Amino acid sequence: TYCFFEARMVSGLREQTELLRDLRRALAQNELELYYQPKIHAPTGEITGAEALMRWQHPKLGMVSPTTFIPIAERYGLIGSLGNWLIDEVCRQIRAWRDGGLRMRVAINISVYQLRQVDLVERIARALRTHDVNPGLLTCEITESVAMEDADNTIAVFKQLTQLGVSISIDDFGTGHSSLSYLRKLPTSELKIDRSFVLDLETSEDARK
Repeated sequence: TYCFFEARMVSGLREQTELLRDLRRALAQNELELYYQPKIHAPTGEITGAEALMRWQHPKLGMVSPTTFIPIAERYGLIGSLGNWLIDEVCRQIRAWRDGGLRMRVAINISVYQLRQVDLVERIARALRTHDVNPGLLTCEITESVAMEDADNTIAVFKQLTQLGVSISIDDFGTGHSSLSYLRKLPTSELKIDRSFVLDLETSEDARK
């Protein structure tokens, strides 16, 4: 067999390597930050919770999109460290809000790589204990496709999290190939319907059905 080499292969790899190096530094020097996107109860306009979104303000490149640095972190084994930082920082913020008189439930995104970590539940439990946070104020969110990738393991981890008191949310629901029988087994408290189902509600009778 044979294959063709192109110079862009090296340049792309070099950029990834440099970003990975910078990402390690960013994690060590606390350059990452969280943006909290509010969840709003439409009829009343009341903010009922928030979703934590990770952002990276690179000193030279400016704001680096999560769609750029998260895949790199997953590919090179840094996603566990990013996930641990996220869990701890969210719990710290929930406690700070509570001390200020604001009871806010916050959702965090869990990747497929984190689901495979045998100590994920213990890490979350440790962060909740460290910051003295009610587990009911934390929601772990996972996409439908990730949940179905290893359904049996997902069910086992979700059961442990619900026993801990943490809420479970399924994101992008309706875009994958999940089995309704598995959905019944998943101890979820929230389904986030994919936007493709609601974009044309006003103009499409089929969408409304």
